[in-house]
Amino acid sequence: MQFVCRVGTAEGRVFEEVRQASNEAALRGELERGGYHIFDIRRRGLLGHFAMPSLGGRSKRVPTRPLLIFNQELSALLRAGLPLLQSLNLVIERQSHAGLREALREIRDQVESGLSLSDAVASFGDMFPPLYAPILMAGERTGNLEGVMDRFVRYQRLVQEAGRRVVSALVYPAVLVGLSMVLIGVMLVYVVPGFEDFFTEMGTDLPVITKAIMILSDLVVDYWMLWLVAVAAVTLLAVRMASGAHGTVWLDRLKVRLPLVGTLLHRLALSEFCRSLATLLDGGTPLVAALDVSTRAVSNSYIARQLAPVPRQVSEGMAFHQALETTGVVPDLAVNMVSVGEATGGLGTMLNTVSDFLDDEVETGLQRMLSLVEPIMLVFMGIIIATLLISVYLPLSSALGGVK
Repeated sequence: MQFVCRVGTAEGRVFEEVRQASNEAALRGELERGGYHIFDIRRRGLLGHFAMPSLGGRSKRVPTRPLLIFNQELSALLRAGLPLLQSLNLVIERQSHAGLREALREIRDQVESGLSLSDAVASFGDMFPPLYAPILMAGERTGNLEGVMDRFVRYQRLVQEAGRRVVSALVYPAVLVGLSMVLIGVMLVYVVPGFEDFFTEMGTDLPVITKAIMILSDLVVDYWMLWLVAVAAVTLLAVRMASGAHGTVWLDRLKVRLPLVGTLLHRLALSEFCRSLATLLDGGTPLVAALDVSTRAVSNSYIARQLAPVPRQVSEGMAFHQALETTGVVPDLAVNMVSVGEATGGLGTMLNTVSDFLDDEVETGLQRMLSLVEPIMLVFMGIIIATLLISVYLPLSSALGGVK
């Protein structure tokens, strides 16, 4: 069988090559004996161009919460002095998530057969976060597996908390928009048509604003099925675009260019990159290997694509801060801070500082955005509702004035 291998050398070079082996475990052993750092192994497709996912590629991603609980429990057992296999058996018995429990059983069997924990986790592909297997490998090499697992838990919690703050801040504006849309729909579908019949019976000359609102109401009421089909088509198109690589990059690029929200999402993605890189470096992973994993771990695919050349540039001798500067997506202040970290030998600590700085910017930006969005939304809703009411009551008041 042929496999596509993404590996790194001790000198920091990262490359892909096709190798022949009887199975994936044998190939992993061969690469490890050759001194390579393994990032990914995928079964090569029958046509020779399409890589098939390895064992775990068919499984769904493990939810974050069960994975964090597993890491905490396993770390506590290892710190207490229990062997890895015994610790895995105890954790599996307590595991309530069916998918993770089944994966852990297979991981336990692979570890029992002689495979390392990191390689066993890596064999599940996308089922676990991209950062997980490399950080386990770093812990195994340094003899501090429980320490790097605790570091991974802290990293995941910080990333989750940053994302949760953004989502929570956007809930209120989203509710305001939803309520305004519902109110406008009720007015156009139920209120305006009733007044339209009344004005027709009166035979009065209607103002331009009233005629425009009534035409809009007729379009909504008479062609609601067409509107429904259009919304469904747009939704389906967006889902199809998001499922493809190019569409995902385009949508993520659109996200970071949105007014107000885009800058926050941009900073959040960079914070995720810096924190994951710091976590790997503090765990003992070499810089180039850590960069390769961290760039692929960024959730925003556009930012990940902009950062993708950095590992190659660093492996070719360029300074890390200079490689970051060439991407065009990292702020100058963050680049300068990374430069200081490189010069002082405290890159991991400085990256955590950069990530904290970016998180603070996101927090400040959220507060500023909310202070602007709330009054803007209220004014917008007031204008829309006032326009609808004026369009209805203006001809009514004119007709009553004519009667007098």
